[in-house]
Amino acid sequence: MTTGALPTGALPTVPVLHSEWIKIRSNRSLLGSLVAVFVVTVGTTVLTAATIGAATEGAMGEDPLLTAFYGVNFGQIAAIAFGATALAGEFRDGALRVSLTAVPNRTRFYLSKVAVVAGLSFLVGQVTGLVTFVAGQAFMGEHALGLGDRGSLRAVFGSGVHLMLIALLAAGLTAVVRSGTLVMSLLIPFILIVPFVVGQVVGGAGQFLPDRAGQMVMRLEAQGALGPWTGLGVAALWSLAALIAGWFAMRRRAA
Repeated sequence: MTTGALPTGALPTVPVLHSEWIKIRSNRSLLGSLVAVFVVTVGTTVLTAATIGAATEGAMGEDPLLTAFYGVNFGQIAAIAFGATALAGEFRDGALRVSLTAVPNRTRFYLSKVAVVAGLSFLVGQVTGLVTFVAGQAFMGEHALGLGDRGSLRAVFGSGVHLMLIALLAAGLTAVVRSGTLVMSLLIPFILIVPFVVGQVVGGAGQFLPDRAGQMVMRLEAQGALGPWTGLGVAALWSLAALIAGWFAMRRRAA
């Protein structure tokens, strides 16, 4: 790689970012998980809307804007897989030692990797959010929402940010435990099941869990203590906490 010719103690961020992009581009499972974010989210929403969307008002749920992004519930799984796999590759077969030989500054290495994961998941998330909304509403008949309706553009943008935050949450946790498989086996049930259990047992506490909080930005009307942006902010705090923990683990543990 071109970065190998530079003094390892002074590698600029741009070459490191480029090298991290090359790692992702050359990994089929990583690219596959990114594509899956789009396919699963759009496909599930369109299939559901085409099946029951135009039947009666509220057939897909009481909040018409939130249900326009129904597939995000499943696209999150692919986002988790992308974030976890992007970091997990560094902890197999001595890959981290090789990476740190090229980039001895662990903070620069970690932040560059996180930035690439964030950038790609944000871009894919934005495209996914827009296509999900437009394609799904095409099957809603007289109940369809438009991009000009109240909250629609906010929800489209927010859905992409939410998917990015879920990917970053998985990435940070993988840096802590050094196992993408473990993170996926714990985080996927945590995202899909725990909010329902906590919500029933501890009143409204479930709204502060990352997926529920992040999805507040996709609601037409605020629900509970969190609004659209405060909910997304809570989800961002979850991701930030995981990334900080991952940074500490990356700095302190042996390669």
